Amino acid sequence: MTEDGDCWTGTGVANCERCPALVESRSRIVNGVGPTDADLLFVGEAPGANEDEQGEPFVGRSGDVLDEGLRTVGLARQDVRITNCVRCRPPENRDPTTDERANCRGYLDQEIRTVDPELVVTLGKVPAELLLDRSVAVTSEAGDIDELVVDGDSWRVLLCVHPAATLYDPSQQEAFEGALEAAVGYAGDGGQSKLGEF
Repeated sequence: MTEDGDCWTGTGVANCERCPALVESRSRIVNGVGPTDADLLFVGEAPGANEDEQGEPFVGRSGDVLDEGLRTVGLARQDVRITNCVRCRPPENRDPTTDERANCRGYLDQEIRTVDPELVVTLGKVPAELLLDRSVAVTSEAGDIDELVVDGDSWRVLLCVHPAATLYDPSQQEAFEGALEAAVGYAGDGGQSKLGEF
């Protein structure tokens, strides 16, 4: 059990009050959704207004883009697990602060260990930099594979642009779809053998 054990329920977080500004701005804690043994774990930044209202990550316009992208590569939303670095909506949808990300990091690590996916897919710069602990140029690195180590265990991480980026900059669509196509190779049988292809 980690120091996060008091709030971790086995599949999500309950009753966390570590970040006063987020406790004030949230209507609920937004935990990950999808199978707890999924091959693919998608990690976003933080809930927005729609997610806070509905209690599920990646709903609204970004969720529509993600769902369509998954369909394009032959997956459905219910085939994958989707979560966020930070589980509470920041005020006015601002980026979560470094402290807020750090406060929630243990929960994300717990979720990764619980799901034990074949591949973690970071959606955007914030989750990529948080998990890889380095600067990430997400546009140029989209589709690249890196490694995440948590307490001596390692997972492959695929960098992907955020679905919302395709709404504001259509030129990002190709990078987004290319990363999803790379990710689908890890879903189902034989995913572990794919690392040598990247």
